Amino acid sequence: MARPRAADHEEKRQAILRQAAELFAAHGYDRASLAMLATAGKVSKTLVYHYWPDKAALLFDVLAQHLQQLVEIARGAGGPTPRARLETLAFLLLDAYRDADAVHRVQITCLTLLAPPQQEALRALERALVAEAAAIIADLHPALAEDRRLLKPLTMSFFAMLNWHHLWHREQGPLSREDYARMVAALIAEGGGPAARAVAGR
Repeated sequence: MARPRAADHEEKRQAILRQAAELFAAHGYDRASLAMLATAGKVSKTLVYHYWPDKAALLFDVLAQHLQQLVEIARGAGGPTPRARLETLAFLLLDAYRDADAVHRVQITCLTLLAPPQQEALRALERALVAEAAAIIADLHPALAEDRRLLKPLTMSFFAMLNWHHLWHREQGPLSREDYARMVAALIAEGGGPAARAVAGR
């Protein structure tokens, strides 16, 4: 008979995932050991191995959970117009990034250290996230909907403005996350189409 799952099973798992992201970001995947993780999280190595068979599985879960959350956020971004949906998406992503700086750094630096099947699973989530934003931007600029040469760069510019926001933004600064979300949506809505058409017409 299988042992019943402890009531705080998921809470402990989430705490370890958060700690792992911090350690991987601070020390690098190669140098951050499961022993360090156990010590930092004040848990036993046995408990860590209870959840993950090895460090690669742990890294995969750190990234997969983060990306899956972002995809779900993107799929739920609503609004009466494409611009309103894009603004909502920008704000929801910025809000999700609020405490995710470590995971973001790990995604940039460590994803390629995983085995190819794990990398592909994570890349599929990244593509799903980009596809959700691209669909909104295509609705916003119908002329670009069929031109991937222009739609993709505009979509990736949207993510670039959001993904590097953490480098300069200060929570007590003059610009809130909501303000910046509106700014990003306005840049894509009002400048994205003309900019893309200017390139196309060169």
